[in-house]
Amino acid sequence: MRVDRSSGVYEMAHVLFMDIVGYSREPIDRQTELVSLLQEIVRETAEFRRALGQDELISLPTGDGMGLVFLRDPLSHVKCASEIAAALQRHRTLSVRMGIHTGPVQRHADIRGEANVVGNGINTAQRVMDCGDAGHILLSRNVAEVLDQFTDWRDCLQDLGDHEVKHGTRIHLYSLTKGSLGNGAVPRKLLL
Repeated sequence: MRVDRSSGVYEMAHVLFMDIVGYSREPIDRQTELVSLLQEIVRETAEFRRALGQDELISLPTGDGMGLVFLRDPLSHVKCASEIAAALQRHRTLSVRMGIHTGPVQRHADIRGEANVVGNGINTAQRVMDCGDAGHILLSRNVAEVLDQFTDWRDCLQDLGDHEVKHGTRIHLYSLTKGSLGNGAVPRKLLL
């Protein structure tokens, strides 16, 4: 998916942001192994393959993780996160935290001329993720409000309340735990 400069159009994006916990403390060869493993796990999820095949996904590498920007289904980011969390249970040496948000973005070409996005949708997803510890799947309030409308998801939400993040912004956070997926503990950053 290539874009010229900026499409000039804002759209709602469903963003899953993730990174590897403890990545920078690892030797460079181990960092490469961990990133490769995470990429392989993500590529194998059904939701990633479905959205990619329907041209509804922009993937953004971040060095120690990635942002996945889904552009249609408002449950895509949650389904993908659940599939990733399930796969990670088979790879205990890989610790990942995830943040999920739905918000406005604008498509924009990156330095290579490839598709990228800018805006609140991507920024807030990263801030939500930054609040978590290994195993957490954290959600913003607007994602939790959507999930609350579905029987399969409503009982999986733990309300963590309002918290201050970067630049003094406050966001209402929820933790997603479904069966053995997710981390039910309150994130350490939220206890300070």
